[in-house]
Amino acid sequence: MDALSWGIMNVITIEDYKSTYWPKLDSAIDQLLTQSPGDYIPISYEQIYSCVYKCVCQQHSEQMYSDLIKKITNHLERVSKELQASPPDLYIERFNVALGQYMGALQSIVPLFIYMNKFYIETKLNRDLKDDLIKLFTEHVAEKHIYNLMPLLLEAQSTPFQITPSTMANIVKGLYTLRPEWVQMAPALFSKFIPNILPPAVESELQEYAAQDQKLQRELIQNGFTR
Repeated sequence: MDALSWGIMNVITIEDYKSTYWPKLDSAIDQLLTQSPGDYIPISYEQIYSCVYKCVCQQHSEQMYSDLIKKITNHLERVSKELQASPPDLYIERFNVALGQYMGALQSIVPLFIYMNKFYIETKLNRDLKDDLIKLFTEHVAEKHIYNLMPLLLEAQSTPFQITPSTMANIVKGLYTLRPEWVQMAPALFSKFIPNILPPAVESELQEYAAQDQKLQRELIQNGFTR
């Protein structure tokens, strides 16, 4: 049965969408956003994929996209508030967990909504779902925390064993993915983990970059972004 035939025989009203279809999607998204690496998620990917497909066929893409953005925005605002309440010694690690958990969730959420992405977001909005969802994390979490996070990263870089190299690498690479221009805040730090982001430099210039990072750290702390 093709999509048109299915749609004629199985009409989904907006009431059906709100009472039956979106609650299934809402529950699945909840589980995916809060899962830890290696967790078993007791949801049927095939059922969710089919649910999205049917809603797209029935012209509910706009409502579904709006609900998805609202759902994830609310989640990220809670994540941001939890980070704000974190003590300095746990702040970096918790940011790393939040970033990793969200990016991991997107690896499942984006494919589940592939039909909505293809037939609504790409064609009607000229955008991409993954880009939109990454932008949400940038706006609702990373932008709100970058000026608290950066001094702590710079301090941790100069303090052996304060955080693991993998945590530092994950965060720096993640920040670069979210907003490449953040390199300018700490070029020496970013250049340790992102190849070829700085122009070829002589040794004296590398020392200058490191001094610039330290100066930024002092300025941020003086301006109230304390640990």
